[in-house]
Amino acid sequence: MKMDIFIVDAFTDQQFKGNSAAVVPVEDWLSDDLMQNIAAENNLSETAYIKRIGVNQYEIRWFSPLTEIDFCGHATLASAFVLFTEFGVQSQVEFITRKVGSLNIILNAENEIEMIFPNQKPEVVLTAPLQLLNGLSKEPIQVLKNRQAYFAVFGSEQDVLEVTYVSDELKQLAPLDVVVTSTSERYDFISRYFWPANGGDEDPVTGSIHSGLAPYWADSLGKSDLVAYQASKRGGVLKCSVSEEAVVICGKAVLYLKGKVYV
Repeated sequence: MKMDIFIVDAFTDQQFKGNSAAVVPVEDWLSDDLMQNIAAENNLSETAYIKRIGVNQYEIRWFSPLTEIDFCGHATLASAFVLFTEFGVQSQVEFITRKVGSLNIILNAENEIEMIFPNQKPEVVLTAPLQLLNGLSKEPIQVLKNRQAYFAVFGSEQDVLEVTYVSDELKQLAPLDVVVTSTSERYDFISRYFWPANGGDEDPVTGSIHSGLAPYWADSLGKSDLVAYQASKRGGVLKCSVSEEAVVICGKAVLYLKGKVYV
């Protein structure tokens, strides 16, 4: 059996920047083991599988090299990009997920992809887990949590850029990951994302976590439209717009590879 595969750099308009994702369109779901093995072989932060179920409507599932993931933003952007550029889908697509409901994606007039995600604003944690405090080289000024991760808020951009982590400590927080964040001089806020429990060490650009970061910083900064930067080695820019129910996350993508998977 052979299937199409597309490698896309998401949240960037330059190759080798942003976050890479593999997109594999399927007619029927493969076994979970096979999808996991393909994702491990790809060894990208995410492999997305998409299955058409209606007009401009697809089911989507995401696999890291280690496990199936509940929610992934950059691989959703990559999947929409493939549908818009390679499969003739016009302007809008709906993705049906297993854990976070329906995701509506729009190709706007500026040729940017807008993803409408649920608002996943984090809540303050009164007592931070020791594994989190021991797992970061700097102590945050505040810790919050949502269904995806712990949020470690720092007082300066330099703290976020300099902080290091201990994978073995952060793994003990599973199934939650860790995002570190602060305000920024050039952007509204920056972040870095560590996920040794679910996929790897530091993720290049994490769209899904901005459904929690953007609402937090919208409240803190008193504004609903924000520009964020994920300060990984590859880096990526995300435009965010926050309402009470949803977070619109906007970005670009570029195709890196188009080929076949043989299994």
